[in-house]
This record gives sequence, C-alpha cells and structure tokens, in this order.
Amino acid sequence: MDFNELETKLLANATRYEEKNGVKIDLDFSLLKLVEEMGELYQAVMIHQKKSRPEKHLSEEQSHDQVARELSDVVGMAVVLADRLGVDLEKALVDKWVNHK
Repeated sequence: MDFNELETKLLANATRYEEKNGVKIDLDFSLLKLVEEMGELYQAVMIHQKKSRPEKHLSEEQSHDQVARELSDVVGMAVVLADRLGVDLEKALVDKWVNHK
C-alpha cells in the first residue's frame, strides 16, 4: 500500500469515528487528540523500559506491542491533523526527511 492509499484509509477511519461517536474531528480536536496519544505513547515506552511502577510491567512482547499500537495512534492522528491543516504530509516528509529541504 502506498502512502496516499494509507492516508485515504486513515482519514476514512477518522470519518467513521466522527459518525460513530458524534464528534467533529476539527483542527482543535485533532491537535488535542495528538497530544493525548503522545502521552499514551510516552506511558507505553516507560512501561516497556520498566521505568514505571512494577504492577504496570508487561512481558517484553506485550509491552512492545503496546508501544507499536500507541505509535500507530500518534502517526494516525498526525495524518488527520495534517489533513485538517491542509498539509501534504507525503510531500512534507519527502522534503524534510528524504531531500533535507
């Protein structure tokens, strides 16, 4: 799957979320949700590194999977935020990370 197809599917998922939960994913919502997801990623990484309370510790596989899930939430919300801001995220990634503009 190429980036454009993935982006289209992620945005369709956001639309389903809006319809299911009766919430409008506007610029403010997507930015706040991205911050929330960053917090959840931080927590998952801390648990994965065993830098949390022992009762939160998981197996290596479970904590790795949790980090992957939270990281996917961060990336997904970044895609939604880029859409709400009118940013061509694929172009921005190529310019910044590949072509170093």
